[in-house]
Parts: sequence; structure tokens; C-alpha cells
Amino acid sequence: MTDTLEVSHWIDGERVRGERPGESLNPSDTRERVAHIPDGGEAEVNAAVAAARAAFPAWSEASPEVRSDILDRAGSLLMERREQVGRLLSREEGKTLPEGIGETVRAARILKYFAGEALRLHGQNLTSVRPGVEIQTYRQPVGVFGLITPWNFPIAIPAWKSAPALAFGN
Repeated sequence: MTDTLEVSHWIDGERVRGERPGESLNPSDTRERVAHIPDGGEAEVNAAVAAARAAFPAWSEASPEVRSDILDRAGSLLMERREQVGRLLSREEGKTLPEGIGETVRAARILKYFAGEALRLHGQNLTSVRPGVEIQTYRQPVGVFGLITPWNFPIAIPAWKSAPALAFGN
């Protein structure tokens, strides 16, 4: 048996316990409680969305270098902790240890990849049928986003979906 994690929501830079307690059991040994995890409800979702909306102007205006540095650091930290996080994933998901570590490494690489993409300001110059007119396209932040991801890939898929949005200022 190992220690039970005490998990909370992280909203607007603060730990939020939530009002509905939940727990995560090891599917390989249901006697083992992996974590106490609060179930999020309407109040937590509303608070998180409000915090994200308040943070959006500053984040969307942050330079590509700032966003890149943050994503790169997150990827590096995750890679440094791949054994610890992989072990936790294995306990929580019932995956083999190599699968848990592999998923963690994949998430770290996704974050680092999109750290690089943040510096490549994609756009296109297109020809126009009108003389003297040039068409340019470029990426622009569109706003706050939310994710609903599958339970069986709890770190790789959220990284895969959130990293590009964060890289481009959302």
C-alpha cells in the first residue's frame, strides 16, 4: 500500500476543495484508495470559467516567447517526474508501469513540441483574383476553452488538446 493523495481543484491560483468528495480506487486492487478527489459541480465550473475569462486578456497578449517558455518548462517538469507520475497513473488506471510512464513521457513531449510551435507564428499569404490585393491569414486567440477527455488517458490527451490552444494564446 502507498499513501493516499489529497487532491483539490486549482482555480484562479487557489486550491478549492469542492463540496462533493470523491475518491479514486486502484482497479487492480480496489482495497487501495489512490486519492481523495473532489467531484466538480456547477459552482466549481463557473468559478473556473470566470477565472479563465479574467486571465484571458493577459495570456492572449503574452508574447510567443512567454507562452513557449511556460509550455517548455511544464514539459520539462513532467519529464523529470515521469517515474512518479507514471506510477500514479498505473495505480489509478490499472495500466502497467511502462504504459503509465510512457503516457507521461508522451504528454511531456507534446508540451515541449507546442512550446516550439508557439514561436512559429503560422500564417499564409494567398494570391487574390483582384490585382494589387494580397490576402494574409494568421492565427489569433479566440478565447477560453474547456476539455472533456477520456478517463483512460488522463494526461496525454489533455496535453494533446490543451497545449496547442495555450501555445496560440487561448
